[in-house]
Amino acid sequence: MLLATTRDLIDHFGAGNRAVLAFNVITLEHAEAIAIGVERANTGAILQVSENAIRFHNGRISPIIAACAKIAAESSAPISIHLDHFQDLALTEHAIDLANDLGVSSIMVDAAHLPHDQNVRQTRELARRAHARGLWVEAELGEIGGKDGAHSPLARTQPDEARDFVAQTTVDGLAVAVGSSHAMTSQVAELDLALIAQLAGIVPVPLVLHGSSGVSDTTLVAAIAAGMRKINVGTALNIAFTGGVRRFLATNPDVTDPRTYIRDGCESISRTVTHLCTVLDAAAAHNPTTSDSALLTGLGTR
Repeated sequence: MLLATTRDLIDHFGAGNRAVLAFNVITLEHAEAIAIGVERANTGAILQVSENAIRFHNGRISPIIAACAKIAAESSAPISIHLDHFQDLALTEHAIDLANDLGVSSIMVDAAHLPHDQNVRQTRELARRAHARGLWVEAELGEIGGKDGAHSPLARTQPDEARDFVAQTTVDGLAVAVGSSHAMTSQVAELDLALIAQLAGIVPVPLVLHGSSGVSDTTLVAAIAAGMRKINVGTALNIAFTGGVRRFLATNPDVTDPRTYIRDGCESISRTVTHLCTVLDAAAAHNPTTSDSALLTGLGTR
């Protein structure tokens, strides 16, 4: 299957009052394991690579993104490539310029650490640059907790400010602060479902939930029902991978071939991905084999 685009995936899932899952990739093995998990669930998803992941790969954008695009293009599931939390201005501009050649169809430009007026100006300019290349653009209004010591989960996005921010910046999706926090390792976050519904009613673009690993399955389902349309998943995959590797090495302490224990870590990622896709789709009360038939056959565009 050819690469899907993030815009098409979000439009497809949103039309059914559902949310597309966006899984963070750190290594090639992450990408392969995620694709397998999505295929098992017979659905579509987004592979996203953050600026931090690019820095882990020595600041080189092309190798890991090209690998993700190849995995997505050869998958039987519709999968798009997204750039997540790009904050450094020069790197963001460079990534936007490379996007079309690498199969990237969307980017999250992260200027939320800046004062509000600067956030608006920088986001607007980067959105203009990205839109000129056909990219779907996500931004964040106010930092969501947990990222580099950012604001606490008590931070909340104000609906009127969110509406005005979207109008001023022309972004296509908005990450909002509704009670979640990045890098949570236990599912104890309490989302403000009433605020999500209020935001969904006033903000004219899809809402994005960051920090979903700290949210229970039941609450994620409720958040989608309230209006969330893109759900980012990162830490849950790291927990799964590391747990799989640790369990294998605990019972096989003399193993030195990384293929053996990495395989267990990857299988743990795949199971986590399939679980999340299946739980959220089942809760949407639809039949994946019928309602996703168009998705599975018609969204490959690159």
